[in-house]
Amino acid sequence: MKQRRRIYYSAAQRSEIWDRWQAGESMRSIGRRFDRASSSVFSVISPAGGIRAAERQRASTALSFGEREETSRGLSTQCSLRSIARTLGRSPSTISREVRRNGGPERYRAARSDEAAWDRARRPKLCKLARCPSLARTVSAKLQLKWSPEQIAGWMKRTYPRQAHNQVSHETDLPQPVHPGPRGAEEGVAWAS
Repeated sequence: MKQRRRIYYSAAQRSEIWDRWQAGESMRSIGRRFDRASSSVFSVISPAGGIRAAERQRASTALSFGEREETSRGLSTQCSLRSIARTLGRSPSTISREVRRNGGPERYRAARSDEAAWDRARRPKLCKLARCPSLARTVSAKLQLKWSPEQIAGWMKRTYPRQAHNQVSHETDLPQPVHPGPRGAEEGVAWAS
């Protein structure tokens, strides 16, 4: 069977799809407008549950692309982070975090940093256990041994010092017990992983 080519829509086309969808047009007629199948229109509308997402906006406190460009220029001329921060009217810790989070002084690039910041701001985010299956398995194994969240968090902190990616907080939403049998029956209790 021949593999179909993935269809990409431009931002203007996506906007038109949403306008037509909100006006009550069917996916089939929207697809015909773009000379494409209705399934390609479905792939635009479905992830949002049929409701157009609000236009994403940068927080007023976030660094702008221009400020990131100034930071990049300052780093290339060997300016200190404090002098860059003074020039931008920002706190030195803000500039320091920005540079450290995006490759350090030698590898910092404004365009890449701006794109990364835009991606990091996306909500909702997956929880740590969903992003790291091995961590989820470890937590699940400890829960099956009837360890409390505090015990698991403490054990991980001692077992994996200086490895934040292998640790969880005791306040993390841990998998809850599932009761497939009659309520309260010990043999019916299984742990979700």
